[in-house]
Order: sequence, then C-alpha cells, then structure tokens
Amino acid sequence: MTIADRIRGLGVAIATPFLEGTSPSGTGGVDMPAFRKLVRYVRDGGVDFLVVLGSTGEAATMNQEERDRLVAAAREERGTMPLVVGVGSNSTEATIELTRHAVAAGAEALLVVVPYYNKPQSAGIEAHFRAVAAAAPDLPIVVYNVPGRTGLNLLPKDLSRLWTIPQVVAVKESSGNLAQISEIARTLPPGKTLLSGDDGLALPAIAVGAKGLISVMANVLPTETKALVDAAVEGRMDEARALHYRLLPVMDALFLETNPAPLKAALGLMGMGSEVPRLPLVRASEATRARLAELLSAFGLPGGSASSGRAQGRS
Repeated sequence: MTIADRIRGLGVAIATPFLEGTSPSGTGGVDMPAFRKLVRYVRDGGVDFLVVLGSTGEAATMNQEERDRLVAAAREERGTMPLVVGVGSNSTEATIELTRHAVAAGAEALLVVVPYYNKPQSAGIEAHFRAVAAAAPDLPIVVYNVPGRTGLNLLPKDLSRLWTIPQVVAVKESSGNLAQISEIARTLPPGKTLLSGDDGLALPAIAVGAKGLISVMANVLPTETKALVDAAVEGRMDEARALHYRLLPVMDALFLETNPAPLKAALGLMGMGSEVPRLPLVRASEATRARLAELLSAFGLPGGSASSGRAQGRS
C-alpha cells in the first residue's frame, strides 16, 4: 500500500507546544520534549496519519530551523503513521522552498493550503500547485481548502483542475459547507480522496463520501475520535451518531476561540506543554479553560478540573 493510499481514516493536525518565554512573540522556542510526548500520545491512541505544521501547528509563526526540527522529531516518534508536512504559503516561490526543506527533513506527503491573501484566479491556483508538484515529484499532495483563513474558497470546479495533477491525491475540505462537500464527493475522480477538515462535520462528510478526517480534537481524544471515524467509514451509523453526540461538546469547546488557543489550554491542562500560543494569538480565556477542564474531567483525562493545574498527561 502506498503512502497516498494510507492518507485516509483519522489524521491529526498536531499542535506545537511552546516554552514559556518573554520574547516579542510571547513564547520561547518549541518545547521538543512536549511535542514528542504529544506525537507518541496520538500514535498510541490509534491515529492513522500525522499532519505536522498545519494551521493547528501554528506553522505561520515558525522559522525554518524550528520547522526542520519538528519534522525530524515527528519522523522519529510517529511509528508507522505516514508523515504529512504543511508547506503552504501565499508565495509560490516560498512554498517551493518550504517543500524542499520538508523533503530533506523526511516528509512523506505534503499539505498545501490554497494561497492566501493574493486571491489568485483559477489558473493561478492551478499553476501554483503544478509548481509545487514539480518541486517534489515523488510526494503525494493534499490540497487544503480553508476559506475562513485564506479568504478564498476553492470551488469544486477549481478543484477539478487540480485533480488532473497526478500527485494531488486528496483534499482537506474545511469550507464548512456541506453542499460543497457533497458536490466534491459526487464528482470525485477514481483514486482521489476527500477528507473532512472539521471535526463537527466529519460524520456528515463521511456519510456523503469522505474517507476520513484531519482532526483538531484527536490531539486530546485520539482513541475516541478514531472510534467515531471508523464507525462512520464502516457504515455503522447508529454507533457513529452516538459517538458524534458524545464528542460534540468537545468539538464546540475547542473552537470557542480561534484555534489552537483552546486546544493549547486543553493540552496544558493535560500536561502536554504550556498553554501559550504565539502572538498574535493569545491564551484562551479563563471561561474557555474552565469549560475545557470540565470536559476533560468528563472523559477521565488529566487536568480535568480547573484547580488541577498542569497535571501530567499520558505519555
């Protein structure tokens, strides 16, 4: 089975723990021991593939040395999980440079976001992805559509142009639009994979044809998220629906504020590094933190009360 064939089921958009610090960015460097611990935690929780340096990983705030170290550490700790590395930028030249570094560090597939800020035309989007594919001809590419962050929605007609690029094997669809997700599923070419990019839409997206989820929640609840995805993919819809309803409060709480601020709070409570994101993001509010502590307690996780502080998480 190829790496492209294995980019399905449950992927985790892994967070990046930072050290507490007083730098202008509000943090110290990357907390590598905490990052390794988190990778092992999701690996042991049954996650199918690992996504490093995505939106949840705060890739936009990383320098190249930090990126390279994260990919190398993920490669060492991931076990058998395929390693997908985010290389997106609003500059094609910069994306190609990030791609070269990712390949050198051991990436097995690439997550490439639709270029943000520039608002390129359809032809420009296609040219961008073709240039990235040419820079890494041996690696599969996952297209990442997240209009809430990029300001540009990749419509199904535009995605159809990208499917003609052989290395483009999957799309992470985070538009939040179930009608659009359904149209992508309806017109999906053979051999291509649709993945939900939203925990809350995983069940309906899989019901209409997605083959998995790239999850934020799986950083906190990998085993439970895996059970939801497996039940949905295997057509056990009553079971999947019950799991979806059980997990829905966590899905909602993780997006009470901009991702990954609430996730960082949850992981900090669990002993998976500090709660601090990098500026311009700030820590989650006390109200969000208290809600997350309540939910962690309901799932029997460390840090499951606001007074428990930074308890040690499972390794």
